[in-house]
Amino acid sequence: MADKVAALGLDGVELPVRPGYQVTPENAAAGLRDATRVLCASGLKITSVASTADEAIVAACGDSGIPLIRIMAPIDLKVGYVRSIENYRRQFDVLLPVLDRYGVTIGVQNHYGNFVGSAVGLLHLIEKYEPRHVCAVLDMAHCAVDGEPTAMAVDILKEKLHRQVNFKSAYHARVNGPEDEAVYKVKWTTHQHGGYSWREFADCLKKVGFSGTLCLPAEYSDPEGKPQRMGDNVIPYLKDDLARLKSLIAGW
Repeated sequence: MADKVAALGLDGVELPVRPGYQVTPENAAAGLRDATRVLCASGLKITSVASTADEAIVAACGDSGIPLIRIMAPIDLKVGYVRSIENYRRQFDVLLPVLDRYGVTIGVQNHYGNFVGSAVGLLHLIEKYEPRHVCAVLDMAHCAVDGEPTAMAVDILKEKLHRQVNFKSAYHARVNGPEDEAVYKVKWTTHQHGGYSWREFADCLKKVGFSGTLCLPAEYSDPEGKPQRMGDNVIPYLKDDLARLKSLIAGW
């Protein structure tokens, strides 16, 4: 993976620390040290991990010099939205001393569906926290699916953007015929086909002085009906998106 990522001209990776991946929650401390060493040998760094936010993961990231744990905030409708938000805040409150000790930030990304899905939702969730503790990882693809305008989303979160934002693209596609009640599905695509403008997003980030990581999650729908393209199948699309992003930030 390190060789392929470096050959693409990327600077680093967001590494999943999840069951079934190269590093799992059970071996996070040793696994992240090994992954950092391997990636560093190829001139790459781990800019964030995608995992759960708990003391063990925070400590493992801090020991390996990884500054950000990216999470999402699913809403448990059995307890409701308000109670779910309160539960997340209690979790964050407990971790504040640990985040300080290890110099690690929790980054909450918005996600469509039964999650905190919008910029305004993220602000509601994390407003009381300093960005060095809990920040927003704005993903405009999910905002676009939810119908939130780019300039407004960036303005809402401009004080909470700290470590990372995501550049990927999505849109709602109708997947049944006109004679039936409409059914829509979210499709993942390249920069020119999504529901928002990458140029506008880049311009808005520049305007507010964002200087963190621009992450390319490389999510692309599979035309054969599988959840998404995987492995080397993403590389042609990722190359196209990377070239576009580099052109947009040239001269920052």
